[in-house]
Amino acid sequence: AGWLLSPAGRPYLASIFQKNQRRAFGLLERPVLPPSLAAPTVTYKLFLAGKSGVGKSALVAALAGTPVPPVHHETLGIEVTTVYWPAKPQASGRPVIFQLHFWD
Repeated sequence: AGWLLSPAGRPYLASIFQKNQRRAFGLLERPVLPPSLAAPTVTYKLFLAGKSGVGKSALVAALAGTPVPPVHHETLGIEVTTVYWPAKPQASGRPVIFQLHFWD
């Protein structure tokens, strides 16, 4: 559970943070790691659906490291937010980077 804070996990965590804040990646950007630490990227598309005003957009903002809007406003259409998260699954023991596309 504490792999990201261990010496082996710190470079992976540093690749998604900048100045102690989660880095916002553009459409064609991704975390950069040295070739010796290259990890496969596993992509998931997560569709969030639910009643209006329950906190779907606030959840995505919190996971993406962006400020949560203080005032409720309804999301028009679909907003797509991409979040990268490194992990080391116990089964494989090899680090991977999850690319999560949140569709809200």
